[in-house]
Amino acid sequence: QVQLVESGGGLVQPGGSLRLSCAASGIISSIYSMGWYRQAPGKQRELVATITPGRITNYADSVKGRFTISRDNAKNTVYLQMNSLKPEDTAIYYCNKYPPYKTYWGQGTQVTVSS
Repeated sequence: QVQLVESGGGLVQPGGSLRLSCAASGIISSIYSMGWYRQAPGKQRELVATITPGRITNYADSVKGRFTISRDNAKNTVYLQMNSLKPEDTAIYYCNKYPPYKTYWGQGTQVTVSS
């Protein structure tokens, strides 16, 4: 019923940009705090950015100043604009509620920053 579908990932060079999208269905995402998460091979999933229903945002120190989380309530979609990408940003990126809900994890979208 609830589905969160991530898209927009790809292969980019260091310093490049990507815009990720998280399309929600089965829920009205605008009434929840939402987050972007990422998981690199051999590492735990980590929180990247959050946004509240009032559009208050928070970022991990590692991405602060480079990433921007936003939401379009009419489209039931959350975005992550990623600029000045670094190889350490390589990971599978997921969206979910914040705090996350176990059954809402989707397939994620792969971001690869080559060096």
